Amino acid sequence: MKQTHTLLPEWAEQEAIILAWPDDRTDWKPWLASVRQTYKQLISAISANNTAVILLIRDGQIESAKQLLAGIAKVLLIRADYNDTWCRDYAFLTCNGEDGLHPIEFQFNGWGQKFDANTDNQVNQTVLAPLCRNPLTSFSLVAEGGALEIDQNGHLLSTELCLTNPLRNGTLSLSGYEEQFKQILGATQVSILGKGHLEGDDTDGHIDTLARYTPTQGLVIQSCFNRPDDSHFVGLSDLVAECRHALPNHTIFELPLPHIVSEDGERLPASYANYLINNQQILCPIYQQPEDDLALTIIQQAYPDYTIVAIDSLPLVQQFGSVHCISMQVPKGTLLPEVLSQVAQHPVIFA
Repeated sequence: MKQTHTLLPEWAEQEAIILAWPDDRTDWKPWLASVRQTYKQLISAISANNTAVILLIRDGQIESAKQLLAGIAKVLLIRADYNDTWCRDYAFLTCNGEDGLHPIEFQFNGWGQKFDANTDNQVNQTVLAPLCRNPLTSFSLVAEGGALEIDQNGHLLSTELCLTNPLRNGTLSLSGYEEQFKQILGATQVSILGKGHLEGDDTDGHIDTLARYTPTQGLVIQSCFNRPDDSHFVGLSDLVAECRHALPNHTIFELPLPHIVSEDGERLPASYANYLINNQQILCPIYQQPEDDLALTIIQQAYPDYTIVAIDSLPLVQQFGSVHCISMQVPKGTLLPEVLSQVAQHPVIFA
């Protein structure tokens, strides 16, 4: 069967970023004030970069969100219900086709039935699809956006630990996944990495916590070179070696690893690789740690033509995620013109 749709890399020109507003019905309840400040910082940076924000929000939160986001342009509030705010894993992906851009979705089951995701799994069809020019295409495969990384040549990266969780797709083999990714996402090559994992990561090792492409044949890897006595050192060193073998022509950029624990003493999966590429800027998580400045410097080296914007993500990692996990980019040409015109005409609106 001829493949006509190809998943776009994150650095394709964007017209919007999808987010979901944290409230006391999500896992953010204990940190709500601080996490909302992180969202405000992120939304402000996206809006200032001439990109719309599609903000999913529940009815009872609209007025308080308007007050907190007052003065920030290009925010469209969309009434929605959801289990939580990890849009990376349930919002639609965008593929390029012969007749334009197409939203597609996989099934989301809470990272292998770890958490209730029934409402998340309905967001695309009930809320987001009506905003798009072309109809949404749904696939029965269980997969999350954070598990997939692709470059402009169609080389897709994912991780073995995530894909082989039997509570996602049963006994589907890695070769079966490769075939699915080629047929659905237009991948020309698939590399499924077997090394590396961050403690506390309940996604089973999403690729967006470990390795990210650059548009200039680079690969940014969450390493542990700065902590040789850390429990992650061997696994992440093996990941770097595996990536060098799988992508021998790529320039490797290794990030330092911070050490952050929760109030209960649990190691948190803080990754500097969990950044969002938004047109010509990189929205990079920092964690109020000594490694922050070095991480920002290395990411600037990896993306020399991009502006690096630090986002305080210490509140986000309290729930085991970061900037990339809470966001999903929408490439230019995906949304209906009237949706974008609404955003352009109002600082904060509700539809």
